Amino acid sequence: MKKFTFSLLSIAFAMTGFAQQNMTLSFTGIHNTSYVQLDSIRIMNRTQDCDTVLHWPDTLLNLTYVGIAEFDNSESRLQVFQNHPNPVANETDIAVYVPEKDQVRILVTDITGKTIITQTRQLEKGTHAFHFMPGAGKMYLFTAAGRFEKSSIKIQSIRKSKTQNPVLTYSGKTNAQNSELKSTNAWRDFVFMPGDELILAGCYDTLESGILDNPELSKDYVFQFAYDIPCPGMPTVEYGGQVYNTVLIGNQCWLKENLNIGTMIPGDDEMQNNSTIEKYCYNDDPANCDEYGALYQWDEMMQYVTQQGAQGICPDGWHLPTDEEWKTLEGTVDSQYPVGDPEWDNTGWRGLDAGKNLKSTSGWNNNGNGTDLYGFGALPGGFRYSNGSFFSIGFGYWWSSSENSGTYAWSRYLVHDYDLSLRNIYSKGLGFSVRCLRD
Repeated sequence: MKKFTFSLLSIAFAMTGFAQQNMTLSFTGIHNTSYVQLDSIRIMNRTQDCDTVLHWPDTLLNLTYVGIAEFDNSESRLQVFQNHPNPVANETDIAVYVPEKDQVRILVTDITGKTIITQTRQLEKGTHAFHFMPGAGKMYLFTAAGRFEKSSIKIQSIRKSKTQNPVLTYSGKTNAQNSELKSTNAWRDFVFMPGDELILAGCYDTLESGILDNPELSKDYVFQFAYDIPCPGMPTVEYGGQVYNTVLIGNQCWLKENLNIGTMIPGDDEMQNNSTIEKYCYNDDPANCDEYGALYQWDEMMQYVTQQGAQGICPDGWHLPTDEEWKTLEGTVDSQYPVGDPEWDNTGWRGLDAGKNLKSTSGWNNNGNGTDLYGFGALPGGFRYSNGSFFSIGFGYWWSSSENSGTYAWSRYLVHDYDLSLRNIYSKGLGFSVRCLRD
């Protein structure tokens, strides 16, 4: 199993100067149609360049943010640390840091604001432990208030008891002050604002699934761990007189074959921005399009727009995969480097066996076939060079819809004698294979 080295449980932000707002991201796992227990969820903020991890039974990410992120990283403020575990099945522990000796009021309220528990304690400087057992309520607010400031957390309960009253006990001062503060400084490093680009990676058993999103509001996410099966509700797609199979790989639904749409033109001709989709067939032989799919220049594939993730020449309801979506696929299928690992941001050969697991089980040079472990079925269709000639049948090249510049775009390259996957930029005038990804 691909393991993460992070151990954070949930996130809240300590901010000042602006009204706070809240957002909750919740996570569930399924395998095909059956619910499964998530082992961990890693949340990576690509916009802010930071990340954190939830571990089961924590499946809620509670975010507090303001208009401008402004953090107090000192150890001079009263703080309530997120309880563990959360959600709570039976009981949970809460830590409260008191910066100096103070009379602290502890308040537990339900979702309606009704006071459930109130205690007042004289607490010495340091970290203090509390033990909480919820009752029939599903959501509680735990607040610690000193003379000058207060701090709160949300506690979610999944306890099945309908009669037991909530119980809060004081467990005494702990020796966890340094580690608690270190943990707090760590989660403060996770900066978030609505609309940030997130990579969400869920783990279950030995499987992984990734989701890319830019959440603006609270949202529920479902990680799909099935692979090498037709996409639910859409096993095939008929497009341009050809039937394409679909394949589900985690949360991504791909066309299982390279695209073969359009009117063939000679390799010597440049594709034109007209009302006709044009394609190249390797060595100007239609049989190669039938076997490997067609080859396209980047602009023709994009239908002469530059917005990454565009539909381009894909069917309705499908789009051209972005560079980030290719990275998600690679991280999902690689046995060593998970989704969001910095390995996938590199250029050149990357990963351990992503290429081997993506390649088809036949057709590659020198018997350098893949395992096709996830059903992607990558075929070695070669490419069309900028002078109109064709090269490297037995090797595979695929466009992404992400530009590097006005002249170059990001692509993927698989070869018979490497188990890795290559990421690089190539001239948009080349002719590469194309895959489509469901919206």
